[in-house]
Amino acid sequence: MKVGCCAIKLFLHGNESLKGKRKIIRAIKDRVKNKFNISISEVGDQDVHQSIHLGIAAVSGDGPYVEGLMQQVVNFIDQMHLAEMTDYQIEVLNLGKG
Repeated sequence: MKVGCCAIKLFLHGNESLKGKRKIIRAIKDRVKNKFNISISEVGDQDVHQSIHLGIAAVSGDGPYVEGLMQQVVNFIDQMHLAEMTDYQIEVLNLGKG
């Protein structure tokens, strides 16, 4: 079993409230979940109104597939232009036999 994990950091220019941040996070999560079969959640910087830290995960039997899927999700979020992507990291974990 291969588990794809991705951490994405985004910066919100001109955002002044946590309410505005939550609206953008909700839009990102909804669009990503509608397009890809993945799990996505805010995993850090919850109290910082100009910073978003998202965690994304997917499971597959094929390592290259899940790595490609994570890259597609990163590209999709970046192309939304809702926030500036400042950093991301993708890892594929091999769990169990195979």
